[in-house]
Formats: sequence, C-alpha cells, structure tokens
Amino acid sequence: MASSTSCGLLLCILLSSFFNFSRADSYTESRATYYGSPDCLGTAGGACGYGSFGRNLNGGDVAAVAQLYRNGTGCGACYQVKCSDVELCGEEGVKVVVTDYGQGDRTDFILSSHGYTQLARTDKTKELLSLGVVDVEYKRISCQYPGYNIMFKIDESSNFPDYLALQFWYQAGQKDILAVELCQEQSYEWKAMCRSHGAVWDVVTPPKGGTLSLRFLVSDEINGQEWKSAANVIPPNWKAGALYDSGIQLDY
Repeated sequence: MASSTSCGLLLCILLSSFFNFSRADSYTESRATYYGSPDCLGTAGGACGYGSFGRNLNGGDVAAVAQLYRNGTGCGACYQVKCSDVELCGEEGVKVVVTDYGQGDRTDFILSSHGYTQLARTDKTKELLSLGVVDVEYKRISCQYPGYNIMFKIDESSNFPDYLALQFWYQAGQKDILAVELCQEQSYEWKAMCRSHGAVWDVVTPPKGGTLSLRFLVSDEINGQEWKSAANVIPPNWKAGALYDSGIQLDY
C-alpha cells in the first residue's frame, strides 16, 4: 500500500507537537461571554464550516473559541464549562461543542446565548446575561452521540468529479483528527487530503471510477495516535451536500 506524505502526514507531524491537552480530571480557569442571535443559537456560518448543522448541534449549546480552536483541529471538541459565581450559577454548568472561532475580552469561550444561559441558576438568567462576561472554569470532555456513527458530509463547495471536500459529523470521544486520506477501491493507493479550513478537508482531483474508502489519523493524550478506516463509504457518483455513514464511531 502506498501512502501519500505530501500533506496529511506532514500536517500530522506539525500539529502533534503543539497539542496541549488538559487532564481529564482538572479544570482550567478562564472567562466566557456570549454572542446574540434572534433564536439564541450559534452563528449562521461558523469558522468550522458546519453551517446550519453547527447552529443546532448539541441542542444549540455551542461555542466559538480562540486558543482552543487550534487551526481547526479543535472543531467538534466538547467542553464542560462552569461559571465561578456561585450566587448566579448552577454547579453543573453546560456542555458545549466547538463550532466556530472567535475572540473576546480575555475569554476562551464565546457561547451561544442559549448555552450561556444554561450556566445560570433558574431565577438568575437575566442577571447573568446583564453581566456579559463571567469567570468560568472548563475541561475537555467526551462528545457523545448515542445512535450515530461518524458521518461524512460532502461539503457544498465540492465539484464532482474534480474537487472533493468533506466534513466529519458526530465525532464522539475526545480524539482529534490529524490527517485524512482516501483511495479508490481498486487502486489501493492512498491520497492525502488537506485541511481546507475548520473541520473541512479537501483534495483536488480525487480518485475516480469507483467507490472511495477513507482513513483518518486520530490522537488523544492517553492512547496516542491510531488510524481509523472506513471502507467503501463514498459512492463513485458522490454529490455535494450528501451525507454518508462511516459505519464506525470513536470510543467515548
């Protein structure tokens, strides 16, 4: 099997040396604010490229991040965020999914207003909103999507058959995706995809003439790096906007 090293694996090497994972049982102190929208959900687009899916993911409890964005590697990661003001806020806080990039006033999180209000005690929502910015603590947690495998969404920017871009949906666990490769079922020659932006990976002149298989390199602080394979998951006549089931899911 010949594996391309031009883009995906190089990206893996460069990124892996910069990862700064938090311990699963420890919190990091920071600040959080929120951005408004008429329906209290996320932004219409989002730097991760999820579009409308990202606005409604996790019940609308989503967030834009700055440092944690990590050039798009942080897209789809889940965090438990708790407000430090015990008078205004509940003990559990809120679980949010990263769908966007954004910078605030010394904040690590810009929450959807729906997510921000989940920090508050039942009768303290208005007071919390009036503050605008609150001290918080956060830690990374496993994303959980019961009943869903990882899905491959063919990005709307794709142009069959010459340009293929895709996103990963419903990525469970705490693993980061570092590299993505694909091959046509009869060639067995893997071709690297590049991270276009956020959670979107792309390739010019993808393999043609048959069903496509994908493999992607994942990493976490406990298990290190490993390849996950999804065989024959994208049909030869793939279409922009289509959603394909990988048949696999990462461990929680």
